Amino acid sequence: MIDKFSSTLQCLFVALILFLHAVESNNPKSDQGSVGGCSGVPGIPGTPGHNGLPGRDGLKGDNGIKGAKGDRGDKGATGKTGPEGSLGQRGSMGPIGIKGEKGIKGNLGERGEPGSQGENGTDNSINWKQCVWKREDEKDTGLIQECVFKKRQLSTALKVAYAANMRVYCPGPMTIEGVLYMANSNDNPLRHRQIEGFCENIPSGSIRVAVHVGNCPLYGSSDRHSGWNSVSRIMIEEYPQSQT
Repeated sequence: MIDKFSSTLQCLFVALILFLHAVESNNPKSDQGSVGGCSGVPGIPGTPGHNGLPGRDGLKGDNGIKGAKGDRGDKGATGKTGPEGSLGQRGSMGPIGIKGEKGIKGNLGERGEPGSQGENGTDNSINWKQCVWKREDEKDTGLIQECVFKKRQLSTALKVAYAANMRVYCPGPMTIEGVLYMANSNDNPLRHRQIEGFCENIPSGSIRVAVHVGNCPLYGSSDRHSGWNSVSRIMIEEYPQSQT
């Protein structure tokens, strides 16, 4: 206990001498040297301290002022027009169907005697009729179809229409007819057509309206076909006399 206490007093004494020596050294009037040549023993370096806690995030700054809109750029140059494409090749023509055999032509019936003229009627209602059929006919000449119509008055006219390119005969003023001409024999124009007209000077009573086909004068024989994949019809209407 005494040894430890003596060591402590010596350390305090040495520390006091160092303090006084430091004061005298700082006095400008002192021309004496160091009072003692005893220096303190350097202490052991202390343990490094721990890092401090991270600081808080700073406040969010205000948004900056929006910059001005830039000028619009110049319009780019127009591209060059591409070359025109070449014309495609024409497709080949399909095969022509085989023509069927012609049927046996029937005999045309004899025309009946005209009936006696009846009295003029007072019925003003419309008098009309149509005959409809669906069949193909490859007949080149002769009768295709007929339709019997009952005409009421002597002075009236009949309006007749046929949905094909054929001919309808009547006494006057002229025939109701249609002509189809083809310059190229390879064409096969199966088209819907309608031929119509008025027939006059026909007695009253039962009238047979018939459709016939035949060759055009000076053009030889032709290959005709009617009723392909469609309905054909004859339409008949009775009309008053025409204006003079």
